[in-house]
Amino acid sequence: MEENPSILSHISIGTNNFERAVAFYDQVLPTIGCQRIMEHPGAVAYGKKYPEFWIQTPIDGQTATVGNGTHIGLIAPTKAAVHAFYEAALSAGGTDDGAPGSRPDYGEPYYGCFIRDLDGHKVEASFWDFSLEQNA
Repeated sequence: MEENPSILSHISIGTNNFERAVAFYDQVLPTIGCQRIMEHPGAVAYGKKYPEFWIQTPIDGQTATVGNGTHIGLIAPTKAAVHAFYEAALSAGGTDDGAPGSRPDYGEPYYGCFIRDLDGHKVEASFWDFSLEQNA
């Protein structure tokens, strides 16, 4: 069995408008190869093989809030997928928080974008082109 290279099991983000948030991520996450994996009342999980990214109403019944300084970084399989993610997010009502492109401060292989979802969560899609390091 191949070892999972990730250090994370999953991430959950809260929403105050569950149906709207799920519709947003149903449109955006397929651009990077994710699909709905699991559903429970008030929660939907997305992933490639297992539930990695959850959208849910807060379990304590309180209002969902956005963490200042917090963002979620998702892996895109290509630069084109970064662009597709960004365009799908804007088309679904998200807002720009950093257009697709290289960011030399992050390292030569990095190419990504940042959006804000409908609840204000900052979400990044990035592609790491490690062939650039080999050519350097």
